[in-house]
Amino acid sequence: MAPLDMTPPLIVAIDGPSGVGKTTTSKRVAHDLQLPHIDTGAMYRAIGLAAVRRGISVHDADALERLTAQTTIDFVPGEPPHILLDGEDVTSLIRTPEISMAASHVSAVPAVRRALVRLQQELGRRNGGVLEGRDIGTKVFPETPHKFFLTARPEVRAQRRYKELIAKNQPADYDTVLAEAVQRDRQDSTRADSPLTFDDSYTVIDTSDLTMDEVIARIVDRVRCSILP
Repeated sequence: MAPLDMTPPLIVAIDGPSGVGKTTTSKRVAHDLQLPHIDTGAMYRAIGLAAVRRGISVHDADALERLTAQTTIDFVPGEPPHILLDGEDVTSLIRTPEISMAASHVSAVPAVRRALVRLQQELGRRNGGVLEGRDIGTKVFPETPHKFFLTARPEVRAQRRYKELIAKNQPADYDTVLAEAVQRDRQDSTRADSPLTFDDSYTVIDTSDLTMDEVIARIVDRVRCSILP
């Protein structure tokens, strides 16, 4: 299959709360459209991990701003792609419930968001890409016409996350996972800077009762139909 026209670079924004399958969906959409996959959530998780390691409070905005300025985050392409924190591969370390919650807190710090948004824009404008997150279509690349907001019922998202943790042999309790999902939704949707939201420019997809293949097909087909003659 020939690559899609990349002039200007094609940007696909996939936003939504945790547990809707954004990461898996965006990876496969990127593969099908032959675009780079840019996991923006992994960037915030990496900063969250760095903060936890250094004993920095996730509520200390000044310390988090300094930490972000001193931290290097890189992506290594591959299957799966890897994320490096100051040269260390932390791909598996940033997927724990503790780091997920830390990421939600650090992502609410305006200075942290500004720094990582600049990095995301630089990566996207270089070669295009499929970016996932919570404000890709509203703040990072508001100009892209290819915006998708994935959602699902909280109970469905918690069950997916619970199964994921069990599959990784990590201790998990469904009620705790559900409570954490609800708490993170509240934090992400009510923060002052770049809250989790969407508008009429988005295509909203409720993934609760859809298979992953169905979700991916809807996104890929819509993008292709909008750019091909």
